[in-house]
Amino acid sequence: MAGVDPITVNGEERIVHSIPNVPITVERKPYINYDKHSALQQPSVARANLAPSAESPHGSTENEWAKKHAHQTVLQQHCDFFDRDHDSILWPQDTFVGFHRLGYNAIFCFVAMLVIHINFSYATCSSWLPDPFFRLFLVNVHRARHGSDTQTYDPEGRFQPARFEEIFSKYAGGRDYLTIGDFPNMLRGQRNISDPIGWGGFIFEWSATWIMLWPEDGRMMKEDIRAIYDGSIFYKVAERRENKKKW
Repeated sequence: MAGVDPITVNGEERIVHSIPNVPITVERKPYINYDKHSALQQPSVARANLAPSAESPHGSTENEWAKKHAHQTVLQQHCDFFDRDHDSILWPQDTFVGFHRLGYNAIFCFVAMLVIHINFSYATCSSWLPDPFFRLFLVNVHRARHGSDTQTYDPEGRFQPARFEEIFSKYAGGRDYLTIGDFPNMLRGQRNISDPIGWGGFIFEWSATWIMLWPEDGRMMKEDIRAIYDGSIFYKVAERRENKKKW
C-alpha cells in the first residue's frame, strides 16, 4: 500500500495509522504499544481505580497509593486531596484551601473556587434542585467531566492509558515531557466545536498545572502529569511546601 504508514500485526494484517495525503494524521500519531512484553497491557481498556502508563504500569505505588485508594475511581482520587475531611463532599472553602496549600495565591484560589463550584456543582447533585452551598458531590463527580479535554478520563471517571499516552505521541512528538509551547497545538487538536466552556476548562486546567509544577527547565515531565490525574502528586507538592515553610 504505497504512500501510507502501516503497522504489521501477526506478520500479515496491516493497520494504517497515517496517510501523507492527510498531513494531520502524520503530524499527530496515535499511541502504539510496539513492545509485546510491556507490563502495560491492553492500554485501550479503561482502568477504574488505577492510572498506569508505559513507564508506570502499576500506577502510583509510592506509599501504597493505588492500594489505599482502590475504592475510588481515578477521577475521585484526583479530587481526594481537596476533600479535607474525606466525606466525599467538596465545599467551596475546601477547594480554596486545597489550591492555597499547593502554592497558589489568594486571588487565584478564589477564582478557581468560583469557576469550579459555579460550573460543576449542579452536575454532581443527585437532586434536580441545585445545591444552595455550591458543593461538589464526589459520588457523581464523573458528571462534571467537560469537553475539549484529553479524554483521559472516560465518562465514568476511569483512566484510559491509551488516551494519556496519546498526549505525548500526538503533541510532544513522543517526548516524555510537555512544554508550554505544546499547549496551543493540544488545544487545537482536542477542542470540540461550539464548546467555549470546554475550551476555557482546558486553558484553566493546563495553566494551573504549569503554575503548580513550574518546571525550571520548561519541561513538565510525563510522570508528574500522570500523578496529577490520580491526585497523588498534590500531597507531595503540599508536603514539600509545608516542610519548606517549617525550615
